[in-house]
Amino acid sequence: MSLNNQVLDRPIFQELPYVEANLSYLIPMAEKPVNYTYEPPAGIPRTNGIYQTHKLPIYNARSISENISLDKEGFAFTGHTTNVSDFYDEDEVRRVYYLEAEQLLKEVTGATKVVIFDHTLRNAGNSKPGENNIKEPAKRVHNDFTAKSGYTRARLELAARGIDDIDALLKQRFAIINVWRAIAQPIQESPLALCDAQSIAPTDLVAGDLVYRDRVGETYGVTYNPQHKWFYFPQMHPDEALFIKCFDSAEDGHARFAAHTAFEDPTSPANALPRESIELRTFVFYPA
Repeated sequence: MSLNNQVLDRPIFQELPYVEANLSYLIPMAEKPVNYTYEPPAGIPRTNGIYQTHKLPIYNARSISENISLDKEGFAFTGHTTNVSDFYDEDEVRRVYYLEAEQLLKEVTGATKVVIFDHTLRNAGNSKPGENNIKEPAKRVHNDFTAKSGYTRARLELAARGIDDIDALLKQRFAIINVWRAIAQPIQESPLALCDAQSIAPTDLVAGDLVYRDRVGETYGVTYNPQHKWFYFPQMHPDEALFIKCFDSAEDGHARFAAHTAFEDPTSPANALPRESIELRTFVFYPA
């Protein structure tokens, strides 16, 4: 059997170095989870979900990165040099980085069309809710889109860009892929953990409302399953890119949802600087 087919099987899986860390999972609940992206009206909680931590091994996937794929595990990793000098410059990100990422995604996925529709900067040291758009790392196990909201968001964003033949585009296979990158020093604090999509049962994914001021989206919270297999790429630096499959319209065995979360790395130095990262959200349209 080739290495590619054995990558996450038990023998190779057990040989990888790992850290143990607490990951925050949604506790199963009767009502639909609701999370507000802003401070809600008085008397309404920011979230109605209750979370519980589980201490789990998170395996260092650097040595097997070439054998991990978006279509199997739901995430992928590559070296990639960017020409962006300042990721906090909105204009430069849209003018330079969007084009770089579009080309990179076409190379990695074989896509015929890529539409980048959103990006988020994360830096706990600079985040000022209500004053800027910089966010803190998200430390709950989640997936950014659901089987429903993948289509809803695609239709919304494509229409906003005046793209023709939206119905035809959404009938062919497409995916929502995040492109994640460190934007300063190598990441030592709050790295990103990724759950092998093959280890996630459909019943682990809980659709919840994500409430914005002008609309309501839908994301997946994730309930604990001891079968989940977690990975990370330690010390990521700005010349590396991570891809996360958040939705895939194909229902034929391809990975569809790769849960992920930031976590507190027990090996991080006490004086580690806050993680600085950017994630792009993109639609990737595959050949018919």
